[in-house]
Amino acid sequence: MRTRAYQLVAPGRGELVTAELPEPGPGQLVLRVVANGVCASDLPTWAAAAPDGPHRLGHEPTGEVVATGPGVTIALGTLVGGRIAPSFAEHALAELDDVVVLPDGVDPAVALPEPLGCVAEGLRRTPVPLGAHVAVIGLGFMGLVMTQLLRTTGVARLVAVDPRDDARRTALANGADAAHDPSDLPPSAFSGEDSPARHGFDVVVEASGTQAGLDLAGRLVRPHGALSILGYHQSVREVDLRSWNWKALDVVNAHVRDRALLRASTAAALELVAAGRLDPGRLITHRFRLDQADAAFEALRSKPAGFVKAVVDVY
Repeated sequence: MRTRAYQLVAPGRGELVTAELPEPGPGQLVLRVVANGVCASDLPTWAAAAPDGPHRLGHEPTGEVVATGPGVTIALGTLVGGRIAPSFAEHALAELDDVVVLPDGVDPAVALPEPLGCVAEGLRRTPVPLGAHVAVIGLGFMGLVMTQLLRTTGVARLVAVDPRDDARRTALANGADAAHDPSDLPPSAFSGEDSPARHGFDVVVEASGTQAGLDLAGRLVRPHGALSILGYHQSVREVDLRSWNWKALDVVNAHVRDRALLRASTAAALELVAAGRLDPGRLITHRFRLDQADAAFEALRSKPAGFVKAVVDVY
């Protein structure tokens, strides 16, 4: 099969090429891509375009099954999604173990199964007691999805933290009880050796992927609280292990690398979308065509006012 695909050819620049897609083998299927989320984890590759390329990007697709290999019982025409790469293309080859069928009524243009699954798995791994006071640091797409998910749990208070005013407003519109700039948090938000134990948060979710966000998370979580690291840290970080140790924190690396866990959490998240308890569509703020993939990445990098999530539409 021949298909059109986006291929990175220089730093910050790609082009559409005609690519050969192999016939699906055992346990594989081909989907006609409908839409792709643009993920921040691909941004360094797009911006740098390492010389070992050319690179093909994308791993957040939804699409329609158009061909299947031996052992695949998903019917042609079924709408699916999952962590499938590369997927900035008209067609993508997927392994059955990575594929989740979209529930009836879920719009493939806004479903974004893979990142929803990542956040859902992060929440599953994070201990959130009934009646907890919770803070989310970093209000990009992942942090805002986590805000939506936490709103469906039994938390007593949900506080969002980000330096961007528009991100804080979006968090309030998506379930946060309060939103603060990191420099404007009340003294009662902090917990340390010199603070009463009642100060701080029971759970802090760090979704910024930055050193500053990680530092702040450690300062906000109360003794014997939980610090959940949802942010994707692509550089070496330092942590205040003395403080973490003194506070006796439960520290959760909320990333998922096991494909079975991701698939299960993706299916669970899509059921929440189908039930109306999770709404990724309201977080998609910018849409682009496949031949505008560079503009989509630039929007992700520059974050114009109101930006949360870019999606590349293919069909």
